[in-house]
Amino acid sequence: MDQHLIALDLDGTTLNNQSKLTNETIITLRALARDGHIVSIITGRPYRIAKHIYDEIGIKTPMVNFNGALTHIPHEHWDKEYDVELTRELALDLLAHRKELGIKTITVENKHHVWANQASNDLPEFLPNKLRDDQILTAANLTGNPIAMTIQYEPEHQEEIIKAVNEKYGDFVEPRVWGGPYNILELIHRGTHKESGMFYIAKQYQIDRQNIIAFGDEHNDLEMLDAAGRGVAMHNAISELKSIANDVTPIDNEHNGLAKYLRAYFKVTI
Repeated sequence: MDQHLIALDLDGTTLNNQSKLTNETIITLRALARDGHIVSIITGRPYRIAKHIYDEIGIKTPMVNFNGALTHIPHEHWDKEYDVELTRELALDLLAHRKELGIKTITVENKHHVWANQASNDLPEFLPNKLRDDQILTAANLTGNPIAMTIQYEPEHQEEIIKAVNEKYGDFVEPRVWGGPYNILELIHRGTHKESGMFYIAKQYQIDRQNIIAFGDEHNDLEMLDAAGRGVAMHNAISELKSIANDVTPIDNEHNGLAKYLRAYFKVTI
């Protein structure tokens, strides 16, 4: 089979419901990499909470974080690495108006650093539950432009925050509400989605669109699955994603649905 780019969302797709990789998934992805396919994680997660998954799989290919705003090869100096930044002004403006907008926690990140106005125990895997003094979000600590911002808000203020962001920064910032039970709003540069990183990686390896297969389960996977040569929604995916996908896995993420689909599609024996 021709070399493929295998684009993998993490949560709800490659990971089980405990946010873990299974041995079956690891073995399958390593076998595909050995066969010459480009196995790439394309996730909304920041690098700080995705790199251990990359290392556990044991791949050496590019990775996409922040829903397309950062593309890089972990642990390597890659001259094709790129990021799409927001502005320091936006972060400090929201920080100054957080109380009137109903914002609880503002988390600001780039590839290697994270800042927040306060620690949060509400979602410890994603929001920092401990902060050093130099990680407190202040004008003095935040000296450069971030790549992404995550806003935890009071649910009744969601539309108010989105309106405020759009009115002042809507020409270059795109607010996205997380799926699931979380009151989380993510801000990335407008027009930057997972498919941006997916196509950038495909270009580096001269892989045609028809040889891109992408997997996902949530709203932030819509553009990626729609743009891939073969977009595959997980059995547990939202109905909107299933409606635009080329296929749906027969089995969900909790029962190795991704690994089983890949083994059947690529005829991999493990």
